[in-house]
Amino acid sequence: MSLTNLPKDLPVPQDDGAANHLLGMTLPDISLPGTDDELHHLNTFEGYLVIYVYPMTGRPDVPLPDGWEAIPGARGCTPQSCSFRDHYADLQQHDAQVVGLSTQSTAYQQEAKARLHLPYELLSDTQLQLKHALSLPTFSVETMELYKRLTLIAQGKQIVKVFYPVFPPDQNAADVLAWLEQR
Repeated sequence: MSLTNLPKDLPVPQDDGAANHLLGMTLPDISLPGTDDELHHLNTFEGYLVIYVYPMTGRPDVPLPDGWEAIPGARGCTPQSCSFRDHYADLQQHDAQVVGLSTQSTAYQQEAKARLHLPYELLSDTQLQLKHALSLPTFSVETMELYKRLTLIAQGKQIVKVFYPVFPPDQNAADVLAWLEQR
């Protein structure tokens, strides 16, 4: 199975309203570790901050959870990350900084960042701090609680755009760029 290509028959996630409350909210004063071994304070970024939140990045040497492809919106973290990588310079031209965020450990994400040649940081929220602060939607698989895929754009400390559900995930960065170009 290829982690970089999306199967044609993936189930499409439906908008369950779990992100309707996020537009206009203030990013919380929390710090999360990044793949650069630094703490990143979400509410101190200048310009636009694009936070793409994803369930988990697969690794070639680790099997995905049983039934992963049947969970709407679960599959596609690697193509989404690569899409943000490929659009990174264009996003920066619009004063946007990009971070990816999941519940995976920093060490796990450091492997993904290196393997995928990502020019931005991946943040680890192993304690689901952002879920608790913003009531972000999650789902459970096996023994893990994972974030549902969504993308937040904050300007200063305020969330000014929410993409939810995100599908297909490999188009998310282009959608974000199109939104920024219209601003």
